[in-house]
Amino acid sequence: MKIDSYSFGRIVIDGKAYTSDVIIYPGRIDASWWRKEGHLLQLADLTEALRAKPEVLIIGTGYSGVMRVPRETVDGIARQGIEVKAERTSKAVEEFNELQGKKIVIAALHITC
Repeated sequence: MKIDSYSFGRIVIDGKAYTSDVIIYPGRIDASWWRKEGHLLQLADLTEALRAKPEVLIIGTGYSGVMRVPRETVDGIARQGIEVKAERTSKAVEEFNELQGKKIVIAALHITC
């Protein structure tokens, strides 16, 4: 999969536009992803992504980086042997595209704020 473009509130993946937060899995996209507390990422918000056992989980924290990723969330992911990269969504998009074909990658992207 390739992210074609990203701007505030809009992401285009393999030619299809999405206007909601997404989780990109190998071979599919979950366009209904939402968190228990909108701007706070918890392990429970990533259950399905973690179950998929990626080598790398990329977290996009939003256009301005508003979504918080607490240390306990990062540590909980890392304890499962998954590398975590959490950054503003524009940078997360670059990372995701760069790692395609090199590692098994899942991206959880907040596309606003």
